[in-house]
Amino acid sequence: MFKKIYAEPKLLYSDLLCLLLLLWFWFLLPSKLFLSPTSYVLDASNGELLSAAIAKDGQWRFPLADTIPEKFKQCIVAFEDQRFYQHPGVDVLAMARAMQQNFKAKAVVSGGSTLSMQVIRLSRKESRTVGQKLIEVLMAIRLEITNSKTEILRLYAGNAPFGSNVVGLDAASWRYFSRSPESLSWGEMATLAVLPNSPSLVHPGKNSQKLIKKRNDLLDKMAALKIIDQETANLSKLEPIPGRPLPLPQNAPHLLQRFKTERGQLEIPETRITSTLDYNLQLKVSNLLKRYQNRYRANDINNIAALVLNVKTGTVQSYVGNIYQPENKELQSHVDMIKAARSPGSTLKPLLYASMLNDGFILPRTLIPDIPTQINGYSPQNYDLGYDGAIPADRALSRSLNIPAVKMLQNYKYQRFYDQLKKLGINTLNKAADHYGLSIILGGSEVTMWDLAKTYMGMARTLNHFNDYQGRYNPHDYDAPVYIQQSAKPSLAQEDAQINGILDYASIWNTFNAMEELMRPGEEGLWEQFSSSQRVAWKTGTSVGSRDAWAVGLTPEFVVCVWVGNADGEGRPGLTGVDVAAPVLFDIFRELPNGKWFKTPKHHLKTMRVCKQSGYKAGEYCKDIVEELVPPSAEKTGICPYHRLIHLDRTATYRVTDDCESTTMMVHQPWFVLPPAMEYYYKIKNSDYKLLPAFMPGCTDPGNNFVMEMIYPKPNAQIYIPLELDGARGKVVFNVSHRNTNAKIYWHIDEAYVATTKNFHQLALSPTPGRHTLTLVDEDGERLVQSFTILSKEKD
Repeated sequence: MFKKIYAEPKLLYSDLLCLLLLLWFWFLLPSKLFLSPTSYVLDASNGELLSAAIAKDGQWRFPLADTIPEKFKQCIVAFEDQRFYQHPGVDVLAMARAMQQNFKAKAVVSGGSTLSMQVIRLSRKESRTVGQKLIEVLMAIRLEITNSKTEILRLYAGNAPFGSNVVGLDAASWRYFSRSPESLSWGEMATLAVLPNSPSLVHPGKNSQKLIKKRNDLLDKMAALKIIDQETANLSKLEPIPGRPLPLPQNAPHLLQRFKTERGQLEIPETRITSTLDYNLQLKVSNLLKRYQNRYRANDINNIAALVLNVKTGTVQSYVGNIYQPENKELQSHVDMIKAARSPGSTLKPLLYASMLNDGFILPRTLIPDIPTQINGYSPQNYDLGYDGAIPADRALSRSLNIPAVKMLQNYKYQRFYDQLKKLGINTLNKAADHYGLSIILGGSEVTMWDLAKTYMGMARTLNHFNDYQGRYNPHDYDAPVYIQQSAKPSLAQEDAQINGILDYASIWNTFNAMEELMRPGEEGLWEQFSSSQRVAWKTGTSVGSRDAWAVGLTPEFVVCVWVGNADGEGRPGLTGVDVAAPVLFDIFRELPNGKWFKTPKHHLKTMRVCKQSGYKAGEYCKDIVEELVPPSAEKTGICPYHRLIHLDRTATYRVTDDCESTTMMVHQPWFVLPPAMEYYYKIKNSDYKLLPAFMPGCTDPGNNFVMEMIYPKPNAQIYIPLELDGARGKVVFNVSHRNTNAKIYWHIDEAYVATTKNFHQLALSPTPGRHTLTLVDEDGERLVQSFTILSKEKD
């Protein structure tokens, strides 16, 4: 009875001990064997390696590959562990043989470790004692229980040392042969298979004869095992062994760095990604930019970048953030100019044009003033320093005129445009709208190439989706481009499309048509005669001080954005968008497929009667009327303000009033009349412009014809007069226009007579600092009075 009582606890203790040993054995293997940092690796969409960066611990260690080349499997099993597929993690026969060999040699000449045991040893990095060997045996058996043979080979191939700071088959293949493991020959794979056995002794470039012998012995062994035939083995022995490690490809280093920065935000666990980049296009664009950079370096222009987006998929096709030249640190080639915030020059003008069409401020060809302008001390200038008087909005855009753009923004309000830019995805506007003011349309803000290209891609995607969503809008059209293949978003369901978009189809379509009218560099406007030429909507931009040169272009399939300049912001003469960025843009487009142009969104356009001369909605007195396709919001625009009815005498020679001509005898005739300042320049460039007839002698002007207008300075202008080169005080050129080309004007400043002008009404004067009143009187007593201020020093 007592024996029975004491036997039961012993049985319980033994069961508990067995259970504890079983649990210890099961949890002996950590959930993740290898914790060492891995290299960042970027592959193209076809799997080709584009760029890689060394791991944090200074090792070239690629993330674990999903598959292992069959050649490596056969080579490594033949060399290290022939019974790999038969044993449970420990090869008793191999261990017994190793012990016998070591005993006879009185030294460790063979380890008898299986590949499973080597995986454990690589993960633990413990000293090689008998106790550690026993633990490796147990862990190897445990490893085999929950992992397939293929998975164990993957762990070995990804973590085995291959000499120097090279870890893993993938890294070794690129470092020693500059190719992927899948493309290696039998001789090359056999070379790599023997390296982990003694990487410190058998190193490519050192002890080459020992490496050759080990490789050749393995090839003969594989021939004996019938894995390869002897002829293949003999030919493989003739292959050269690698020398010193080769540099890894650096064909997209800036995108790789971008991924390193954004990996946490993207919530991607691995450090290797398959990108959306087109491998061949990436290399072509890189080489193209290198050629242009070599050319521009003669003018001390050091940096160039380009971004190519696929409109239909919303993905990045090519990403060259700079010409990567780490050996020349002064070039700052490490700076990713695609992410850099720079002045956009004129590249935002199409966005203003589209926004004004969308919101009913203008029609596509509405006349915009192009005259000397001063707004609160701000005086924009056109690039050619000339004036058109008035110019259609689409022509102002295609010629990239600054003054019409500022006039348009003054009408649209810069606060509204600021909000619109944010909606479109310009994320660098980190100050209040008042900080930028009207200068925002001429490059007074900063944008990144990423945001700029994204915005134009959004517009192109919107127009492409017109038929897809039956006139509705995809709210994700302006989402950021995707550069990781797995991140591509599914298309939007029809029921999720929205009624309104940021910009409507019609406004975008009109904008792209206006952008297509630009004359291409080097083609003198004749490109349209060649049917093979690709239709491209494009825009250039140049920042103040010639620091940044831009070109952005698009088709229904692609958006291309190019930036040229210096990363440190140094300006250079001749650094303009049309001269240095546009040629690169069109060379890139020549590498892209030539597709069809955007379809006209006919169901979203309406036909409107438009005054041909003014581009406004046709009014009662417009004689020459055309029908145009315009956005629905065109109904909000005003009637033509420049056509009015004038009254002529019975001979239709002079203007008259009812004071000097009977109304029954008057000839009433519509006339296109611009304000005097606009007329002053417009008539020079438009020979068909007809000036208003003079009043009949004896007739008095009723005084509402605005016969005079000050061109410069504008009312309440603040003017600083600089010193001339000889130290003398300079002068201000006052300029006024008069409807009567033969009129005399009497000039007075502060009621003191100054001079008389006839026909050409300009005076160079040097008023004293302070506030002054200018009074102009013509022969008929018409007066023009306005104030201006001369500054004693230049405003900050």
